[in-house]
Amino acid sequence: MAAPPSGPDAAWGGFARGFLVSALCLVAGYLALAFALDPYDSGRSPLGTVGIRPQGPRTAAASRGRDPAFRGAIIGNSHIQLIEPERLSGLTGIPFVQLAIPATGPGEQFVVLDWFLRHHPHPQAIVLAPDDFWCGDDPAFRNDKPFPFWLFASDLPGYLRGLMRYAVAQEVIERIGWLTRKRRPLARADGWWDYEPDYLRLGFGEEAHRAPYRDKPVPDGPERGRAGPFPAADALRAALRAVPAQTPVVAVLPPVAHAALPRPGTPRAAAEAACKAAIGEALASHPRSALLDWRRDRPEARDPDLFFDGSHYRHPLARRVSEDIAAAIARLRAPTEQAP
Repeated sequence: MAAPPSGPDAAWGGFARGFLVSALCLVAGYLALAFALDPYDSGRSPLGTVGIRPQGPRTAAASRGRDPAFRGAIIGNSHIQLIEPERLSGLTGIPFVQLAIPATGPGEQFVVLDWFLRHHPHPQAIVLAPDDFWCGDDPAFRNDKPFPFWLFASDLPGYLRGLMRYAVAQEVIERIGWLTRKRRPLARADGWWDYEPDYLRLGFGEEAHRAPYRDKPVPDGPERGRAGPFPAADALRAALRAVPAQTPVVAVLPPVAHAALPRPGTPRAAAEAACKAAIGEALASHPRSALLDWRRDRPEARDPDLFFDGSHYRHPLARRVSEDIAAAIARLRAPTEQAP
């Protein structure tokens, strides 16, 4: 009978096996802890939900988007961010959550829509905000800004892989500290994030400061990659198949300042018109839908006091857009569903 191996090689082999087992146990232990603590309140933990600490909307949307207290959602980026959910709720009788995430495009926004629909299979209203980012010709909707796609994944392995990120491990530690506090600061449930104070803090309250940003004219040619085709329109058509036929869907083309509009008759104007038409055609595939075109030459676009820059508007205009959204929802709802 052969004697078991001995010497340095055997010792190193035993050390390597022990190290591997220890590492696997450590990873498994961390994953079990992170899964149980559910750092972003995604609802996957068997321990229930306790909300989230104040944080950015990229991760907070997982908690807000599954909250059963809300029956309507506003989805987009900073170009729809100033629509106040509480105000829209008051106008429609539908409890709205604001799920706008700055610097996102259609790829991220369709993921958020899917997440909301998975947790609200019978929503009372959906508000989308197809801006110029929806006019890109990239079918992959690539964006150089990071986004936690794993957090909204429908498959468990994808979510578990996301938990292995360093930033998530840091959030797990933050979560432990937050959970042990007697008084826990909570993120605002409806997602309202008013960007006006941020702009004012940066000096945009002064006309001399904001005018160069607001009044810079766009070129006559379309932006590279935004002259068609428009895959976001096809993706919208596919996404709307998951929305119940009785749910009103309102798409708002967000307002821009007059200088940000293309000059009539230019190639840029033709490209924008083609993009609008593609989005409108896709939206019309849903039986209760409305397209609100605020991206055109109307009196509000020429009012310098309504914009901080070319595409970020202020509260007075946001309130008008909210009223327009509410009126569209009222037209689309059945008589028995009207707000009191």
